[in-house]
This record gives sequence, structure tokens and C-alpha cells, in this order.
Amino acid sequence: MTTAALKEKRRQGRWNALLLAPSGLWYLMLLILPLIVILVYSVGERAPTGGYQAGFTFDNYLNIGARWTAFKNTLLLAPTGTLICLLAGYPLAYFLAVKANPRTRLFLLILVVVPFWTSFLIRTYAWMFILGGRGLPHLLELIGIEGVRFINTPFAVLVGIVYAYLPLMVFPIFVSLEKLDKRLLEASDDLGASPFATFRQITLPLSAPGMITGCMLVFILLMGEYLIPQMLGGGKVFFIGNALVDLFLQSLNWPFGSACAMALVFIMMVTVGLYLKATRATGGRDVSLM
Repeated sequence: MTTAALKEKRRQGRWNALLLAPSGLWYLMLLILPLIVILVYSVGERAPTGGYQAGFTFDNYLNIGARWTAFKNTLLLAPTGTLICLLAGYPLAYFLAVKANPRTRLFLLILVVVPFWTSFLIRTYAWMFILGGRGLPHLLELIGIEGVRFINTPFAVLVGIVYAYLPLMVFPIFVSLEKLDKRLLEASDDLGASPFATFRQITLPLSAPGMITGCMLVFILLMGEYLIPQMLGGGKVFFIGNALVDLFLQSLNWPFGSACAMALVFIMMVTVGLYLKATRATGGRDVSLM
């Protein structure tokens, strides 16, 4: 490489570094440094009056089992909610991308987005009424079915999860399906393949990146969910997010709360690693919206 080419390469590198500096500083201040603070807190001790006291111990990590119920609920209901969103969202995304009339597709997409126009809190309150004693259980009583209880149960939490996060599953799958070359479907049909075989061998594999991305978007957000379990679970079905709020704001046990938070971060790192591996396995056709 000539001297002029080396100089040009260095100059381009300096310009790239300068352009990346603002976002890099933002990333450092809002993500890396807070994580370092939480990590330091997690090996500290609880002060006598609450909060953080300097120290070095791994007892907080050894005591994570004390919050096993919160971890169990999260690790059970978050994947379950993600799976339900996938099963409900894929047919809807398929209809919008493949079957819907192009002239009405935009209107249908707007209908999917409409719930986001309303406050998340208000929508959750609406489900509290629907699933509460004066909602669906009352209607069931009118037709002779008594003793049915929805609110403050895992079922209520799952309903709130699917309602709130279904659009986040639909859009990545829709983007993936919309990019699908329709000529492949026509060729499969011309060669005599059944609709199911065409879907299984062409549509489903090529839409896998959208499915993976949608699952990641929903699952990561659900792992930190607080409001839905708090309102629809009524304190009986709580996630790690609810446990962290209790540890930081009620018990004032910041070191133990930090250890639980770092455990959650570790789970997320493993999940993202699996996501990247799965994305590479699908040929790198990433349709991530993040």
C-alpha cells in the first residue's frame, strides 16, 4: 500500500471516529456506566438504614434463590407470552403481507398500530375492568356459569402480554414476508407443490429472520415487564421487574436488588447470543427493527 493510500486510510479512520464519538459517548454514559454501578452495588452490602454500603461479598448472588418465584414466573410467562404472540401474530402478518389487497393493506396496518395511540396504562386499566368481577365473570354469571375468576391470575397476565406486545411481533414478520419473492411461490405452484408444502419449504424458512426478530423484541421487553404483572397479577403473579422495584424502593436492599438485576442482564446476554447465532443460521437475512 502506498504512502498516499495509508494517509487516506488514516484520515478516513479519524473521520469515522469523530462521527462515532457522540453515539459512543451516549452509549457509554447511558448503558456501560450504569451497568458498572449496578455491578459494584451487587457485591456490596446493605447499609443499616438501607441503601448501599461499601464492601465485597458474593452473598447477594448466593441469595438470589430467595426471589426464585419472581424468576420462575418471568422465565415461564415471558417465553409463553412470546410463543402465543408468535402463533397469533404470524397468521395476521401473513395475511397482511401476502393475502391482503394492496389498496387496503395500509389501512389494516394502521389498525394494528392504533392501540399504541392510547396510553399503555389506560389500556391495562381497561383489561382490569374486562377481566375483573364486573367484566367477563359477571357476563358468565348471567348465563349460569359462576365462580370464574380471571383477574390476579397468570391467565390475566398472559392476556395483557399478548394484547400489549402482539404488534411488536407482527411487524418484523410482516417485513420479512413482504420481502419474499412471490415468483418463488408461483414456481412452487407450477411444479405441483401443495399450498402446505409451499408454505413449509419456502415461506416459513424465508420468514424465519422476521420470526426470530419478533420473538427477541417481545421476549426482551417481557423480561423487564413491571406494569402488566403489577396490575393484572395483583401482587400474586409478579415478575423480576416487580421484585426489583420492591428491593430498591421498599426494602431498600440495593445490593441484593443489583445482584438480581445483574442476573437478569446475564439472561439477556445469553438470549441475545442465541439470537445472533440463530440469525446467522438463517443466512444473515436480518430484519431487525432494533
